[in-house]
Amino acid sequence: MNNDTIVMSYVVPADDFTRAGEASSNVKGKLKKMGVPPEIVRKVAIAMYEGEINMVIHATGGTIDVTVSPEEILMVLKDQGPGIENIDLAMQAGYSTAPDNIRSLGFGAGMGLPNMKRYTDEMEIESKLGVGTTVTMKVKMV
Repeated sequence: MNNDTIVMSYVVPADDFTRAGEASSNVKGKLKKMGVPPEIVRKVAIAMYEGEINMVIHATGGTIDVTVSPEEILMVLKDQGPGIENIDLAMQAGYSTAPDNIRSLGFGAGMGLPNMKRYTDEMEIESKLGVGTTVTMKVKMV
């Protein structure tokens, strides 16, 4: 991989499960072409996909900015959703505020945020009720 920094930006549409995952799939393909090691590609793809699904389920979509540098892959996911009332509770595996209609589609099992943390080296959540949530995740290249 060369020493250039690459920035990719995506819009995640609201309430569209048919398009959820497009951004993570696109990033996965680009990282593979760049020669990023498969385990790092896998971690980024899983963390981003979980974030995309959360934006579709809980917010009115959002944006994802991905910065790839020789040291790390930085993902910033922003939405203008309702915000997360209790981040500590939301980080517990199995906790979910997804409505029944979302669960009936096979989503909303309460593993999104825990998986995002599990597959990244660093993760921060900033959330304000009624304003939205920003999740910043990093995966180191080494």
